[in-house]
Amino acid sequence: MSNARILVVDDEPQIRRVMRTTLVAGGHTVRDVRNGEEALEELREEKFDLVLLDMNMPGIGGLETCRAIRSQSDIPIVILSIRNAEKDKVEALDAGADDYVTKPFSMPELLARIRASLRRATLAGPEATEVLNLGRTTINFAARRVTVDGNEIRLTPKEFDLLHYLANNPNVVLPHARLLQAVWGPDYGDEVEYLRVFINQLRKKIEHDPSNPEYLLTEPWVGYRLRVPKTG
Repeated sequence: MSNARILVVDDEPQIRRVMRTTLVAGGHTVRDVRNGEEALEELREEKFDLVLLDMNMPGIGGLETCRAIRSQSDIPIVILSIRNAEKDKVEALDAGADDYVTKPFSMPELLARIRASLRRATLAGPEATEVLNLGRTTINFAARRVTVDGNEIRLTPKEFDLLHYLANNPNVVLPHARLLQAVWGPDYGDEVEYLRVFINQLRKKIEHDPSNPEYLLTEPWVGYRLRVPKTG
C-alpha cells in the first residue's frame, strides 16, 4: 500500500528525520511526534493508516501509548524497540501491536514490515458473502464483522485476518509458518510468539471459556486448528 498516512512516534530527532525522509521518498505522507502524549493528540485530530511507535520513550511510554491507541482504534501499530527478548515482544503484542521491529534496523526491513502491517491477507476459500456460525459467535466475512451473543466484538485487522484464514481452512491443522506467511506476509515464519498472543486474544473475544477453548485449538508443536461443527 503506497500513499499511506503514517504517524512516527520517537523521542530521537535523528531517527524521526531518517524515517520521515525514507517514508516520504516511498510515497507516504508522514507526521512525526516526540512522545505518546503528542501521538494520542494527533490521532484524535487526524486520520492515519499506521503508527510507528518507539517502545522506550519518556512520559507515558510506548506500551501505555499502544494500549491507549488500541482501546479506541484498529489502526496497525508497529513497535520499534532496542529490546530483543521474547518477553518484550509478547508484552508489546499483548498491548495491541501488530508487529515488533528491533533497533537497529535497516530501512528496507522497516519498509517491508510496514507493507506487511498495511496489507490484508490473501484469503482463498469461502465466498465473501458467507457467514460462519460458531455457537455463540457469528462471523460475517463480507462485513468483516464478528458478533457474540448478538453483540458486536471489535477485532483488529490482523486478528480478523487470522480468524478468516483459519475459517477458510476449517478443521485443518495449519502449521505456524503457513499461518504467519498467509496473514503477515512471506517474510515471516519464525515469529511463533505472534500467533500465541493473537490466538489468545481471539479466544478471549469469541470463546465461552478461553482457558478451555472449544473452537480455536492448539496442535502442540505444529500449529492451530479452527474446529467448525458439521451441520446437517
